[in-house]
Amino acid sequence: MVCFGVYFSYMAMRGLPNINMSLFFGDVAPLMALTGRVPVWDGIWPSIVGTFFLVVIAALLAIPTGIMAGIYMSEYSSEYFRDTANALIDLLAGMPSIVMGLFGFTFILFLKRSLAPSANVGLLLASACLAILSLPYMIKTTQLALNNIDEHRRLIGPTLGFSKQQNIFHVLLPASSREILNGVILTIGRSEEDTAVILLTGVVANAGIPSGVTDKFEALPFFIYYTASEHRTLDELDKGFGAALVLLGVAALLFVISKLVERTVTKARR
Repeated sequence: MVCFGVYFSYMAMRGLPNINMSLFFGDVAPLMALTGRVPVWDGIWPSIVGTFFLVVIAALLAIPTGIMAGIYMSEYSSEYFRDTANALIDLLAGMPSIVMGLFGFTFILFLKRSLAPSANVGLLLASACLAILSLPYMIKTTQLALNNIDEHRRLIGPTLGFSKQQNIFHVLLPASSREILNGVILTIGRSEEDTAVILLTGVVANAGIPSGVTDKFEALPFFIYYTASEHRTLDELDKGFGAALVLLGVAALLFVISKLVERTVTKARR
């Protein structure tokens, strides 16, 4: 806590004076930027929008897949398959993100040389790579949440005549929803903060707001990295600190939302 306090205090001291309309929109009027009538090239608004698209697409790919995989491993798979799959999932969870970025970049090179010459890095590829990296969190959380349900609750559905599928969707998943929600938040947070993956799969310094999933894009983590490594003045570096505070604020907002949803789910269960 002390280390975090020192770190946050220093970042706030450098970044708070720069959190203003100029940081977000540059010289463009906020209304013109928000409506998309004038592109923003000197602010972090395109990075915020790009990060939002990146997280949403990665979450749409990772969360349903992870929940379904967790259900299968907990309720349907054999012991041998489960042990093998868990070993592979643990391996994926420990994979450096730069390796996943290299995988995505190599995959695009393969497509360009064989199946799709027009293939290129972009928002969809970056989101897919982030979704693969996030899958272990979702699978493990769902699997553990279902495994931790006591036998008495597991028997409620069959006692009432439910089939196995009905018991899973009407009894087991609602009973483990709080723990699964934590996995969802971890998945979203993992997609939000990664830089190494997107560095090789489509992020650039000045791309504007993407008009499609195959376009290149901007993102807050890359903006912070690029500003820290390429700044020419202290004012530019302080903008990076301001962007870091914005990214931290988004992460904190996700945490608050998760707690509110968790309380709502808990009250509904009671």
